[in-house]
Amino acid sequence: MPRHDGRAPGDLRPIAITPNSYGFAEGSALIEIGGTRVLCAASVEESVPGWLRGKQQGWVTGEYALLPRSTTTRTRRERNGASGRTQEIQRLIGRALRVAVDLHRLGERVITIDCDVLQADGGTRTAAITGGYVALALALHRLVERGTLAANPLSTPVAAVSAGYVGGAALLDLDYSEDSAAELDCNVVQTGAGGLIEVQCTAEGRAISRAELNELLDLAGAGIARLLEAQRAALASAGVHVL
Repeated sequence: MPRHDGRAPGDLRPIAITPNSYGFAEGSALIEIGGTRVLCAASVEESVPGWLRGKQQGWVTGEYALLPRSTTTRTRRERNGASGRTQEIQRLIGRALRVAVDLHRLGERVITIDCDVLQADGGTRTAAITGGYVALALALHRLVERGTLAANPLSTPVAAVSAGYVGGAALLDLDYSEDSAAELDCNVVQTGAGGLIEVQCTAEGRAISRAELNELLDLAGAGIARLLEAQRAALASAGVHVL
């Protein structure tokens, strides 16, 4: 099936990750994947919530928001609290990025990864995780540079991508037009070693087979390998070298 932008089924959209793109945050990154752009900022707080006090560990959490004109029509600001969709995405970002860190070595501090969608063209949650990891790695590097941490608690890189079936064809990195027509849409979060952190799959109109799911996971794994390379290159350009 030809894709409207000329990509092959297993191609990612063009990707750019700009580190240190946000002035005051301990770590930040602007990630652009095709028409999707997400600004990720990592903020460090030298305390933990009450339920973590005395446990000799820290926490990593995520927040997510669509800017009003990140979408084709204006999205209202969530002034009365996060919607169910936003809460679900925030929990996903937090779960994914906590795997990247040894929370005991982090110590009693919280790192919040704010992911603000500047433009949405599909894959915003996976872009937030991929860019959020770069922001997190930069923040932890800064804590080591300052002497706040004796050693970097990063344990593994983490990245994410979407894959799905559109018109019966397995495709990687769906944009909005493909996502809205997909028979199955998956978001896959994976470590640098290939370990699966989360697989979110939803079928629309038909059930899929285990073989089809395996095909999508293989497609996503190959895409994540390329995203991990982009993360390493972005961090290296900022003088930070990770596994």
